[in-house]
Amino acid sequence: MTVSMLNITGLKAIARGYLHDVDLDPLDKAWDFAVKVHTDKKHFSGVLYLEHVLEVASTLASMHLDLDTVVAGLLHGVLKEGVTVAQLDKDFGRSVAEIVEGCTRITRVRYNSQLAHQAENVRKMLLAIAADIRVLLVKLADRLQDMCSLESMDSEYRQEVARETMDLYAPLASRLGIDWLKRELEDQSFRYLHPDEYLELSTKLESSFAERQKYVEEVIDIINGKLAESNVFPVRIIGRPKHLYSIYKKLLAQKIPLERVYDKVAFRIIVNTVDECYAALGVVHENWAPVPGRIKDFISAPKANNYQSMHTTVVGPQNNFIEVQIRTEKMDRVAQEGVAAHWAYKEGQTIGSNDAKLFLELKKLVNSLQEVEDPREFLENVRGELYTPEVYALTPGGEVKEFPEGSCPIDFAYAIHTEVGDHCVGAKVNDRLVPLKYELQNGDIVEIVTSKAQHPRRGWLSLVKTSRARGRIRSWLRREEKEQAVHLGRDICERELKRYDTTLKKMVKSGHIKLLLKELRCNSLDDLLAKVASGIVTVQGLVKALQPPEFHDDKEQPQESTPRELAALLVAQQNVGLQGGDSGISIDGIDDMLVKISQCCHPVPGDAIIGFITTGRGISVHKATCENLLVTDPQRWIAVSWSGAQAIQHRVEILVTAENRRGIVATISAAINADDANILGIPTRITPAGIVELQITLEVANLEHLQVLLQHLRQLDSVISVRRV
Repeated sequence: MTVSMLNITGLKAIARGYLHDVDLDPLDKAWDFAVKVHTDKKHFSGVLYLEHVLEVASTLASMHLDLDTVVAGLLHGVLKEGVTVAQLDKDFGRSVAEIVEGCTRITRVRYNSQLAHQAENVRKMLLAIAADIRVLLVKLADRLQDMCSLESMDSEYRQEVARETMDLYAPLASRLGIDWLKRELEDQSFRYLHPDEYLELSTKLESSFAERQKYVEEVIDIINGKLAESNVFPVRIIGRPKHLYSIYKKLLAQKIPLERVYDKVAFRIIVNTVDECYAALGVVHENWAPVPGRIKDFISAPKANNYQSMHTTVVGPQNNFIEVQIRTEKMDRVAQEGVAAHWAYKEGQTIGSNDAKLFLELKKLVNSLQEVEDPREFLENVRGELYTPEVYALTPGGEVKEFPEGSCPIDFAYAIHTEVGDHCVGAKVNDRLVPLKYELQNGDIVEIVTSKAQHPRRGWLSLVKTSRARGRIRSWLRREEKEQAVHLGRDICERELKRYDTTLKKMVKSGHIKLLLKELRCNSLDDLLAKVASGIVTVQGLVKALQPPEFHDDKEQPQESTPRELAALLVAQQNVGLQGGDSGISIDGIDDMLVKISQCCHPVPGDAIIGFITTGRGISVHKATCENLLVTDPQRWIAVSWSGAQAIQHRVEILVTAENRRGIVATISAAINADDANILGIPTRITPAGIVELQITLEVANLEHLQVLLQHLRQLDSVISVRRV
């Protein structure tokens, strides 16, 4: 097709059909502008770029969007050809210029690009959407045309664009409630992501089309008859096959062949009033048995994207499962067109409460993601926020909250407000107290119980399903861990600097701290202290970087010692000894939030111990004689001691060598149990000499408990030797 063959007659006819009493001259002006800019340019599919923009604008017009949005559809690619935003503003107005600018800014979002760059592009796109939702509508129409033209591209590019469409644009279309567009984008993406499965599924469904069509017609006649008997007269009943990707997902989820998917067809009953919706539902359930758990009332409790309908699945005619949706004419238009059904930007109209709620949700999504700095976590949260909701729970006031399957009260709490989530201690579901691990069900009325003493726990991450809750929990934990790290880093620095007769306070007062921060590339003193705590900056590196007068060579410097001598000295300074049931760990007043017991040597209370400052994981506590500790950098060692009196059990491993006699394992196990030790594992092996070796993992209270246990095992008949590993 040549440029001379292209015109906007068809586009103007569509626009004239709904934009009554609106001057359409801007369409002619925009088309002439686009022709001038794109005359010889080709779309990646090989067609003229003008043909592409005409299709995009026509799609937007078919959605009955305002004139500025349709004009922006014609112009959405001109900024890439050297046209300026100022020029668009002058010729077509600020609104059109901003929409086109927003579309151009998000054109190159790619899911396989460099992670940080990719995350930043998605972030920009979400910001553009939050500023004006029409940016997304133009982008979705553009993406639909791109997906229909992908056949000519190479396989790698097709996969890349299809993955991006499936992960990002189809869920965004769903968020806006534009059901037909979501289905089309999913099916097109499915076609390129899983070409073999797409071909097989589409071929099988095509071969059974005549049979299904006959069934649809028969069921529609039956439903019409049953409704008429109850004096319910629908506007129309529609039977349509489910789209390919939804059937494919069911095949995967249920691990069944296509032949066993009985609800391949969905029926929609359109009636005049809300009362008739409920009456029609009663007729359907009176004649066909409903499937438990598949009845959903989105009329009394609409979805966040304003969708309203009754859903039910029944065992219908010929004992086939059929899905039935019941709604009014207005509800059906909203279900198909989403936000475009009652467009807020039409001339002379103000934004409605439903649209305002939808836009507010999108802005909350953008704002929540602005706090996430890590690119991988950011992209994970984006995909998580765009889930297809499967559970609909309500606040006591009747507000509907949407969640993925398996969500818990913590997800619900964070959906209300971050503060509610942070202090959530429990929930009342349908006036009954439930634990935090309770899985929300459709229709649950949830009241969150809070306490100022509560705060997020790391274990919550394994309970929550929404990325909003997961992101808030991680954010709180990061802040808390940073505060702990700063406290620990300050303690480490003060302890070491004391050996040189100086303090952090003196450094700040003398101005040396500024030199130090610059040398070590730290943004602030807190940043430095956190890096010291994590081991990123060692005390040795800190001293070397600063070199103030306090550290001149005439000061007495620590003498070089072997690692074993240093370890012995550090232990002696702490006066570590056996302290009965002690099981906590003290680091000069720091609690044990950032402390963990090393798994290589399993120290227990009473063992001489030394802390090792790990990179990013706090303090790892080792036995002072641990070979793994002795090969590390002594500059990252820190004095620790057993303290407190908590009844915590400590893991330890022992090796028992015994004669191979019947019942020997049972005898040894009984002896361990008699000493109140808990066996975690007891693998055994027989040596070539016929000796049994048992490497037993168990839990003891402290070193004294372990020594008593070892002594008792050595006294058993048949036991040759016992030693701690």
